[in-house]
Amino acid sequence: MKLYVKSKKLVDVREGSLVILKLIRAYYVPVRDPRVSDLITWYVETLQKAIDIIWDNIRWELRKPKLIRRNGVLQTLMGLKLHNPIIPKGEKFNRMLRDILMKDNPYAKHWVDAIIRKAYSIIKSWRKRYLKGKARKAKPRIKRRFAKCKITLMKVDYKEKTIRITMKPHEYLEITWRGAWFEKSVKVMDVIGWDSNELELTGYTPRTGFIHLDLRPLQSMKIVYERKKATAQSKGKRELYEKYVRRERNRVRDFMNKLSSQLIRTFPNTLHVFEDLEKEDMIGKGRVGRGRRKRNARTPWKTIHRKIGEKAPTARVPARNTTRTCSRCGFKVRDLRGQEFKCPRCGFRINRQKNAAVNIRRRYLEGGGRGRKDRMRGFPHRDELEETMKVELWAGVTQSGQRLMIWWGDDRKPRLKPMKPRASRRLHIKQYKPP
Repeated sequence: MKLYVKSKKLVDVREGSLVILKLIRAYYVPVRDPRVSDLITWYVETLQKAIDIIWDNIRWELRKPKLIRRNGVLQTLMGLKLHNPIIPKGEKFNRMLRDILMKDNPYAKHWVDAIIRKAYSIIKSWRKRYLKGKARKAKPRIKRRFAKCKITLMKVDYKEKTIRITMKPHEYLEITWRGAWFEKSVKVMDVIGWDSNELELTGYTPRTGFIHLDLRPLQSMKIVYERKKATAQSKGKRELYEKYVRRERNRVRDFMNKLSSQLIRTFPNTLHVFEDLEKEDMIGKGRVGRGRRKRNARTPWKTIHRKIGEKAPTARVPARNTTRTCSRCGFKVRDLRGQEFKCPRCGFRINRQKNAAVNIRRRYLEGGGRGRKDRMRGFPHRDELEETMKVELWAGVTQSGQRLMIWWGDDRKPRLKPMKPRASRRLHIKQYKPP
């Protein structure tokens, strides 16, 4: 059996500079348990069965030629394939597929969920290659024996150096890497709590301090293309309107992909904790003003969370009272105004986004996740809180998509203003040194 860790660079940012520590590769751990072979056999057979069901329900539609205007001339754009495969999706079909696979399932339910997700991934990959002319019109076949385990099915104990995988309810498989040559390379996972705002993601971890991830380029894209689409729509130019819709979608998707990739490169071996936000409550009429509704609608928080979750482990906690609760003493403030949080009980003052980030991280560590008791723990001592507030990290997405642009600041002095992300493709580091 193979213990697989994605190839990435460990980056140390605690000393004010980026230092590449080590490159992690795939590690193999021998497992001599007959249950593993049985699991892989069942997994491959069930995965092929899921692919067969999805394939049988694919609809084939004729691809209509697209009319585009280039240099004032109307041209016809044809694809390489005449038939477009439409993959079945929807809650009804997913429930039917899951019920079929669950009939002969001797393992935990999460294994079936992992198989369905993997089957859709294989079908979507085939469809993408088929439309490009790189694949035939043939059903994908599973030729390699493997089993992909979800994060929810495993529990990592870094102290005992073991991984416990759930096979069946109350039946587990333990894998240890104690004594392996890569033992020192597997580090304890850090936890970052993220507060999602209009213009930035505010994170907190004691190892780094407060992290500000700039989302202003995303807001700028939305505002610019809102105006362009409104102008095209007012003039009745449908083709131009659809062009702006596609361009906005592609650029927003590109920005979020670069954002998630660069974030994972900068903070490897990290669990990212987000609020379980309900956007309908934030853009509903009668709850907030029109201007606030438009600004909230521009930022796709859930999509950003999902993109990060595709490349790193994530968790969600209830968003209730994360901003109103004092991160030191736990007192809940009823009337919250302005950008600064003031606690009437202990006199603690902090930016409200920073306060929420601390509370989100603490809520997860104290077991305040979905379906659990809502508990939060403040900082034990004032000195420790001031120590964690010394360093702030400002990060923006570069145009090349290779690294994060990082600026270091100090909360006790005026903050350093970050440069525009498009100003340069190089990595700039500025660290404030107190006199």
